[in-house]
Amino acid sequence: MDAAHKLPVITTVPYLSTDGRAAILDRLFEPCIPLHTLSINLLQEKKFASYNELIDSIGLQLTALASSSSTSDSTWLQSILAAHPRLGQSKVESSQSQSEQAQLNTGDDSSAQSLIELNQLYENTFPGLRYVVFVNGRSKAVIMDDMRTRIDRRDWTAEQHAAIQAMCDIAKDRAQKSGVGDASP
Repeated sequence: MDAAHKLPVITTVPYLSTDGRAAILDRLFEPCIPLHTLSINLLQEKKFASYNELIDSIGLQLTALASSSSTSDSTWLQSILAAHPRLGQSKVESSQSQSEQAQLNTGDDSSAQSLIELNQLYENTFPGLRYVVFVNGRSKAVIMDDMRTRIDRRDWTAEQHAAIQAMCDIAKDRAQKSGVGDASP
C-alpha cells in the first residue's frame, strides 16, 4: 500500500487529532461523514490491540444501526453503506476501490451493461441500499451470481448484515495490506 494509505501504529490512534482519526476511517472504509460522526469518538475513547479489533467494533456500531427500529438510524446506515462505489461504475473516486474492482471493469460491453443493470435491479429491490461485496479477486461472473442470489433472496435484514460484513472484510483486507503489522488475522 502506498504512503497515502499507510495506517499509523494502532496504539497511537486514540491520541490522533479528529482529522487523523477520520483519515483512518477513510482509509479502512470509504470517505463518509456519517461514518465519521458514528465512529470518530470510538477511536479516541477505546484502545484497540489491532486494526481488526477496531474494525469489529465499528461493525458492531453498524449492526446496532441495522437492528434499530429508528428511521433515522436506518437512514444513517444507508448513507454509510452508500459510500461504497457501485461495482463496475466507470468513475470511482476511491483509488483503493478502483484497484480492488479493477478486474470487474474488464470484458465486453455486454457484461459491463449486465453489471449496470444488476446494480439497478439491486437498488430497486433494496431501496436506499448499495450492493457491497468483498471482491477479493473473484471474477465478474462470480460476483454477478452473488448479486443475483442476494436480489432473489429479497431479505432486507440479511442484506444489511451482508453489506456490513462486506464493509468490514474490505476494511480488514486494507488494514492487512497497509503493512502496519498489528492487524491480526
